[in-house]
Amino acid sequence: MKLTLTQFVTLDGVFQAPGGPDEDRSGGFEHGGWTVPYADEDFGAFVEEAFGRVDAFLLGRGTYEIFAGYWPKKTDPADPVAARLNSLPKYVASTTLTEAGWPGTRIIGRDDLVKDVTALKKQPGRELQMHGSGNLARSLMAHGLIDTLHLLTFPVVLGTGKRLFEEGGLPTAFRLTQARTTSKGVVIATYDRAGRPEYGSF
Repeated sequence: MKLTLTQFVTLDGVFQAPGGPDEDRSGGFEHGGWTVPYADEDFGAFVEEAFGRVDAFLLGRGTYEIFAGYWPKKTDPADPVAARLNSLPKYVASTTLTEAGWPGTRIIGRDDLVKDVTALKKQPGRELQMHGSGNLARSLMAHGLIDTLHLLTFPVVLGTGKRLFEEGGLPTAFRLTQARTTSKGVVIATYDRAGRPEYGSF
């Protein structure tokens, strides 16, 4: 399976707490819910397309707990997000989680995260999808394990918060394969990993 990451980021690279004020206040973050004003039909269409390609999910502990507190309560089989999240395999990467009550969930990464994720990618299927899970994403990008990035860049600068690409990350080149802009100015860009950067001189 191809490992894909769908991540919401600001113009200054912040991914923290896009969905609500109390989602993640760590570090004194006060801007939670910054994506909400930009929701529209174009955004919804992208989400529906993405969930139409998934065969399994890989989530960090924080995102898993947020999802597990919400999506199991959504039982409409016509809901493309709820139907897939509730029925497909879910893998949560955590060294601290002792049990996962959401049916279909398995905890991985206790001993060797890289080994576990590499094994998941070798399973048959289309996409092993990550949504959010920024801390986990940074760990996996450091090992070159994420194949495709779907970056949704929102037209806002927050100035503080956790950044997806930190100093000291693995130098990586990507190839833009698709791009579009929503009616409210969110740029949705898809990048496939293309090895290491190349360098030259003008």
